[in-house]
Amino acid sequence: MRFCPVLLYGIAFALPGIVRAGESEDLFEKKIRPVLVEHCYKCHSAEAKRKGKLKGGLLLDTRAGMRAGGDGGPAVAPGQPGKGTLLAALRYDGDTKMPPAGKLPGTVVKDFERWIETGAFDPRVPVAPRAGPSAADLVAARKHWAFQRPQVHPAPPVQHTSWPTQPIDAFVLAKLEAANISPSPPAGPRALARRLSFDLTGLPPTPEVVEAFAADPSPAAYRKLVEQMLGSPAYGEKWARLWLDVARYAEDQAHIVGDDQSLFYPNAYLYRDWVIGAFNKDLPFDRFVTLQLAADLVSWPGSKDLPALGFLGLGPKYYGRGSLTVMADEWEDRVDVVGRGLQGLTFACARCHDHKYDPIRTEDYYGLAGVFAGTKMFNRPLTDKTEKNGDGQSKSPKNAMHIVREGKPTDLTVFIRGDVNNKGAVTPRHFPAVLCSGDTKPWKTGSGRKDLAAVIASPNNPLTARVIVNRIWAAYFGTGIVGTPSNFGALGERPTHPELLDDLAVRFMQNGWSLKWLHRQIVLSSTYRQSAGTNPNDPDHRLLSAMPRRRLGAEGWRDAVLAAAGTLDTTKVGGPSIDPMDVKSHRRTVYSRVSRLELNKFLAMFDFPDANVSAEKRAETITPLQKLFLMNGPFVAAQAKALSDRLAKEVPDETSEGVKKRIDRAYRVLYSRPATEAEMNLGIEFLGGGPDQGARWKQYAQVLLMANEMMYVD
Repeated sequence: MRFCPVLLYGIAFALPGIVRAGESEDLFEKKIRPVLVEHCYKCHSAEAKRKGKLKGGLLLDTRAGMRAGGDGGPAVAPGQPGKGTLLAALRYDGDTKMPPAGKLPGTVVKDFERWIETGAFDPRVPVAPRAGPSAADLVAARKHWAFQRPQVHPAPPVQHTSWPTQPIDAFVLAKLEAANISPSPPAGPRALARRLSFDLTGLPPTPEVVEAFAADPSPAAYRKLVEQMLGSPAYGEKWARLWLDVARYAEDQAHIVGDDQSLFYPNAYLYRDWVIGAFNKDLPFDRFVTLQLAADLVSWPGSKDLPALGFLGLGPKYYGRGSLTVMADEWEDRVDVVGRGLQGLTFACARCHDHKYDPIRTEDYYGLAGVFAGTKMFNRPLTDKTEKNGDGQSKSPKNAMHIVREGKPTDLTVFIRGDVNNKGAVTPRHFPAVLCSGDTKPWKTGSGRKDLAAVIASPNNPLTARVIVNRIWAAYFGTGIVGTPSNFGALGERPTHPELLDDLAVRFMQNGWSLKWLHRQIVLSSTYRQSAGTNPNDPDHRLLSAMPRRRLGAEGWRDAVLAAAGTLDTTKVGGPSIDPMDVKSHRRTVYSRVSRLELNKFLAMFDFPDANVSAEKRAETITPLQKLFLMNGPFVAAQAKALSDRLAKEVPDETSEGVKKRIDRAYRVLYSRPATEAEMNLGIEFLGGGPDQGARWKQYAQVLLMANEMMYVD
């Protein structure tokens, strides 16, 4: 991919009110639907109409009814909070005031304002009410592709028999040939080396590595390069971040009362370090999952794996934890991260009612929530000398590792419509029935975490292997085989290559749940080694007729800049968090402090996910702030100076021939390729001669760091 290094900045202004992927559904299901059910359906629903109690001709229980409105006109105008009758009624503006019993809290009204402003996402369609799946319903529900156990599939026949080099390739090629599309030519060795390095380690390759591979791009040399990168500590630092997004890793809370930081996690980095270490050791994924849910129950008490419990223990906590309402919100977070993160299903949508689209009953939700109700958050002392409270906890979070431990085993009552004061029947702790091969069996041992871990990490679970395989695939190809990585349910996308997903999932389990095995399957394939570009017959790359050009995230770009400047500190893996905007911080960006309260401005600027919820993928925006940061930010200026100094040290020759060699070296360091003749001439013209060469080289280095080619991987 070629870009002129002197950039013409095309700036796309961010539109107000844009929300990130998955946020629209969360907003509606968690903030909007429950309010409508509790306060509006009594007078504005199909049931009210059937009973002759419909008011104002307004139906609020379906999307169509809300958009059509009632006697006063449309209730909602998506994207236009100033129009529509609903928001005005909630604000008590005008003659109509809803609900008539009293104005709702201001926070609720603001939720509705945001919902409408961001497009009024509303998945509701008229459905017949149901009390939960009967046995017959479950038989039918289990026919959904994601609820059936994956099977090994024979490689489909293809015409171009010499192209496949891995089992993956036959499945991809069969789809391409069916669409009369040819795969793209192989990527050149330099582009492939750069791609592989960023994908496996998150860092650019050195010019020496690139040139060695360019001189010998044989299959054996490529395999050797793959193994070197999989064996590097940088591999774990790169791939841990994918999991930390899913785990909604953070070090504090979204709210603080005064200076009270008792709910913050000063040593959260211990969980991050554990994840990095687990990836580097190639800890089998089933064990990886088990330890995060129940390390204290499957390992000895002083185990080095106890930090894994940060998966649950570092979740959002709320002040007023003596309140059942507050604790119910915390339990929802735990159910949600397990559901979306490990099973690719929106379990938490069943908190207030049976799931509207997937066969998850309200009883299933409370069967899972009971597991977390039976645990306690615990500040485990870091050393035996740490001052403790009477219950064995550290007196100060600063001297503690925040994890979970067993509490009182608890079977919750169903909270009807999510209202903790409206209690239904007691629900034993259990796994959702649709994911069980037979009848659900109540969990009676402790909190149920050990049982939960066992059923999720079981090879009989139809989802666990599929979900992680799909997440890894999406990281390589921009989009998963299932385009909704955290939703394999009815509202999620269907897999583009279902047999391939199943085949990979089964072989992944057969090969010891090894993530490094999975990486090898992908990067050694002909599919992965195609050149980058876009086929007009496959514009969205869903058939994989070429490798998509992918933009580096915040971590990849910052790390690449530090590596190019020669300032990246790789002497230590793990440790406390850093400020990525601090010009003196040279550690990898994975070690950045992640705040729910106030996300670091650099991370926020470059689309880092909201750590309050499990993130299935990163958004990609182009904003003026990003370009201004590149042009004026102290961090970029400091690295440009360091890059300029590095180039001068490596090519000290100041003659015209030396200038050419230095320019060429810059391109090899930054973009893993030699400079073209046009780029060479442009650089020579800019640098010119005369005094102040140091300043000119620094400016030139900064322009090269700011180029699009630095931001993208072919």
